[in-house]
Amino acid sequence: MSERQTDEIRDPKALRALAHPLRWKLLQLIGDEEVATATRCAEVLGESVASCSYHLNMLAKYDYVEHAPGGQGREKPWRLVKRRQILGMSGMDGEVALAAEAATEAFVDNEFAQLKARLRRESLESEEWQRAIGLIGVTTFLTAEEVVDVRDQLDQLARRYADRVEDPSVRPPGARSVRLFLATTVAPQKRPAD
Repeated sequence: MSERQTDEIRDPKALRALAHPLRWKLLQLIGDEEVATATRCAEVLGESVASCSYHLNMLAKYDYVEHAPGGQGREKPWRLVKRRQILGMSGMDGEVALAAEAATEAFVDNEFAQLKARLRRESLESEEWQRAIGLIGVTTFLTAEEVVDVRDQLDQLARRYADRVEDPSVRPPGARSVRLFLATTVAPQKRPAD
């Protein structure tokens, strides 16, 4: 069994905990800032402190975040337990599949909202960054095995820089937080012509 399959979240309650859009925003913010309090989350995300505190506690209940040292109450900082949540639906059915579907939809909604917000401000970036960022869409014909191979190669390429997330000292001068998002989907089977 691949690393990807063993890391998939299979508990329907843990998956449903990720089906709320604010929770993905909280995970992203804490990932970007290393640690954040409910107050800081509310400030950045434009939400109430009570709402952020509630959703952080729900994420903690399913081991997505945990308290970091320092602070008290709503001023107690939170940190990620792990940076990757794998929501694959392979081999799932019933309640687990529905929960994975809801979590995946909330994740994709968050990704696209973030993507659109960043693209809207692209013209404010330097010419160097404007040339560096962009979108690529490719439609081709592949087998399921080939799709897995392409996805795994791109994942390995992106992971070459993963140490920079955890250790700021290895970031080269001028490096900024960059979101790489890859989606592989398959078109529905075509019905044969009558």
